[in-house]
Amino acid sequence: MKFNDIEPGLVVVTGAGSGIGRAVAQRFARMGAQVVVSDIDKDAALATVATIQAAGRRAVAMQLDVTDPEAWTAFARDVHADHGVPDVLVNNAGILVSGAFLDLEPADWEYQLSVNLLGVVYGCRTFARLMFDQGRRGHIVNIASAAAFTQTPVMSAYSVSKAGVKMLTECLRLELAPKGVGVSAICPGVINTNIGAHAVTVGVDPDLVERGRQIARDMQEFAARLPFSPLSPDLVARAVVRAVRYDLAVVPVRAEAWLGYFMLRLAPGINRRMNQPLSMERIQAAGEYLLGRRASG
Repeated sequence: MKFNDIEPGLVVVTGAGSGIGRAVAQRFARMGAQVVVSDIDKDAALATVATIQAAGRRAVAMQLDVTDPEAWTAFARDVHADHGVPDVLVNNAGILVSGAFLDLEPADWEYQLSVNLLGVVYGCRTFARLMFDQGRRGHIVNIASAAAFTQTPVMSAYSVSKAGVKMLTECLRLELAPKGVGVSAICPGVINTNIGAHAVTVGVDPDLVERGRQIARDMQEFAARLPFSPLSPDLVARAVVRAVRYDLAVVPVRAEAWLGYFMLRLAPGINRRMNQPLSMERIQAAGEYLLGRRASG
């Protein structure tokens, strides 16, 4: 099967130790590709590779800190030397920093943007250059978020990072297409991953944060037992495959993502007002209420 006239023989996925990255790696592996599974956590990458190899498919694990441009250079050199030029790069690695704007310190912004935005910039630059130098067609998929077009008062850093990924993608589509490299942005809504469990939350009671993370872990375990979850990371993996196959620019995933995508274009004022009632104080109060009900139930 061909993807936009590209045979996906070699696929590189960042942040593939769990969640969306793992689902993307597994899906491409099932379709016959050799997958390079990268993650800052080498053990997590190895765990993903184990699931792929257990199914008789091909994958290798590599460690990568996406915030380090020199690490990207070395990573691309090693991938090229050991496996060749990738047909598909999926920039998936990401984190969540949340909190009221005035509570966020410069270091919080630097951490958020270094992973979610600059990590994608470095990946696109490094592997697009490799594709150009080797005269190979290819496709780059950047995992953004519905937050790229849905404003929330307590997620300014995260939303800015994902809006940047979306705009970067649309700029690169114009610039790289003449050289045979397609670029797509995937914008998921709510998906069952562990990004919340590892999030940095500023300005919220730490005990409340930890209790909320425990609820998230419980929900993940419950969802994993279902035959099909409406929040499954595989929904995003399938969107990645479609984006490559049809060279799509922006692909929202789930109803809330499509709603935000269309509302931004059709009624941007309403789109802003839909989220205006949110505040850190109200979110914390709601969390305390829900946690109280859970404890009493």
